[in-house]
Formats: sequence, structure tokens, C-alpha cells
Amino acid sequence: MHVDDADFIVELLNDPDWIEFIGDKHVHSRDDARRYIESALQAMVARHGLGLDIVERKSGRVPIGLCGLIKRDALEDVDLGFAFLPAWRAMGYAREASLAVLAHGARTFVLPQVAAITSMHNVRSIRLLESIGFVFQRTRALFPGAADVNFYLRQMDAG
Repeated sequence: MHVDDADFIVELLNDPDWIEFIGDKHVHSRDDARRYIESALQAMVARHGLGLDIVERKSGRVPIGLCGLIKRDALEDVDLGFAFLPAWRAMGYAREASLAVLAHGARTFVLPQVAAITSMHNVRSIRLLESIGFVFQRTRALFPGAADVNFYLRQMDAG
């Protein structure tokens, strides 16, 4: 992820589904996006050695989404994160990217398990997580006063 990806980040973070299911990050301009890339996305890579990567189509190198392993202060485990632009949903890209990220994470970080969270109403993400081996554990708030989210785990030796 580079500051040159600012236009894509503005588009993705202002998608109505991103705002509904992930939250409004108040990224509305190129400058906002550059700050977000540096202070959130690149900073996580610097701190933890992992983070979200841009997912591109091989043909044309068109950015279509984000996928990666992230480390949130509120979770004990590393978790899988993904989001795709509307035009690229329901085509298998999120599944393909998620499985590649999990395989890379298993090799690189030797993680015994990976977590995932979703909004309780994000049916598409719930279906995807369950289809790639995540098991619902419980609902939980990530911090006091936050809305509950669905919390999943996937054992990495599960394939």
C-alpha cells in the first residue's frame, strides 16, 4: 500500500457498505486518504509486519479491494480483514484473496489460529468466513460502548 493508492482508498472507504459494516473513517479526499494510508495502514505494517494489501486483477492491474492479516489492540489473535468494491463482489475474488492471505500467514507467521470479525448483519462476509473454515464463537464488543460484532476463529491446521 502506497500513498499513490489514495484515489482507490477514497473510493473504497466511501462505499456505503464499507461505512455500514466497517465504519466511517472520515476519508473524503486524496489528502485524507494519504494520511490514512500512512497513519493506519503503513503504520500497522511497520509495527507488526502485517497488514492489508491491495488486491488487483491480474489483467490490467486494476485495484478491486483490500485483504490481509491485521493486528487489532482489541483482539488477542491476528485477524483476517477484507473489503471489495461493489463491482467486484460475488465473483470469488474475496475468497481467493482470503485463502491466499491465510496460506501466506500460516507459512510466514506460524499462527495457530486466525480471528475474524463481522457486523452481525453482514451476510456476505459471514457466508465467506464460514465457507473458508472460520467458526462462529460469540458476539462481542471490541471496546466499551462499541456495537457487538460476530467473532470467528479458524484453526490454521484445518487446511
